[in-house]
Parts: sequence; C-alpha cells; structure tokens
Amino acid sequence: MNSAIEKALAMADPVLHKIIQQVSKPQIVSTKNVFHDLMSCVIEQQIHYRSTKKIFHKMLLTAGLEQLTPENFHQFEEKSLSTIKLSAAKYETMLRVLEYWQTNSINWQLISDEEVRLKLSSIKGIGHWTIDMILLYTLERASVFPLDDYHLKKKMIALYNLDPKVKLKARMIEISDKWKSHQSLAT
Repeated sequence: MNSAIEKALAMADPVLHKIIQQVSKPQIVSTKNVFHDLMSCVIEQQIHYRSTKKIFHKMLLTAGLEQLTPENFHQFEEKSLSTIKLSAAKYETMLRVLEYWQTNSINWQLISDEEVRLKLSSIKGIGHWTIDMILLYTLERASVFPLDDYHLKKKMIALYNLDPKVKLKARMIEISDKWKSHQSLAT
C-alpha cells in the first residue's frame, strides 16, 4: 500500500487509521489465472476454515501441476479429484466452469468489474462471494468490498462496534463508502 493511499484511508476512517499503524501491509501475490482461482474457490468454499488450508495446493501437487487450466483439467480430475469426497453440486459447478472456459475466450484483465460479475454469475454455482474473491485477489481490482464475507463481517462488527442484528450490511456499506476507490486495500 503506498503512503498516499494509507494517508487517505487513515484520514477518512479513524478505526482504519489505528489498524494501518498496527498491522503490517498485506503481501498478496496474484496468480492472474481466473480459471485456476475459481476452481480453488469452488473446492475450498464451505469446507471448515481450519481444514481448507492448502487443500487445493495439495491436490495440484498430487496431479503434478503448478496451475490448473482447462487443458490440464483432465489430469487434475483423474489424479486428484478422485482422491477426495466432493459433493455432486461442487463437481457439477466445476464442470460448468470448465465448459464456460472451453466455449468463451475472455481477457479478464480488460473487462470492467461489472462485466466480470455478469459473466461469472452466469455460471450456475458461482456466487457473489466467489466473484468478490476473484476480483480482489486474482484481478486485483481496487474497489471491491466483499459484503458477504463471513470473516470481514466478524471483524467489522468487533472493530466498529456494530450490532449484527440491526442493519448490518447497510452499516458495513456506509463504513466502506469512506474508503472510496481503495475498498480492496482497506478490506
């Protein structure tokens, strides 16, 4: 995070100002591979948080892959997917993602956040949270606020003294509006 952005966020939000002073800057390395990260999200979402650590990475190692692509999906499926218990719904979502990539050629870096949302949400099984994660971490977009993220909700409730039973989402949006075009970094 550059110092001008830090200063703008600190001036806009006193709570965030304290956090900026206390917490080291995040070091996020993007794969830039939407297919790979989307498949990772599908596999790891809704698995208990403590057990999600590195499951997808271990599966890639088992299949002898560094990154998952539509071209090597069959290898991943044969060598790794067969070794874990995956719900039928997750497997079907993965097949729909694969089919989407096989029938569409999109330069994800060149389309708007809204276009990304429209295209990915057209794949049955891909929801808001997953799309937000792709925008935040894979495409590194500046203004993403993952309103449906469980951990973000918990942190904001604690840090901003929010009542989870009274207009929580509206209050979270109100707070994030102070961060303007730097919502991703603030998050």
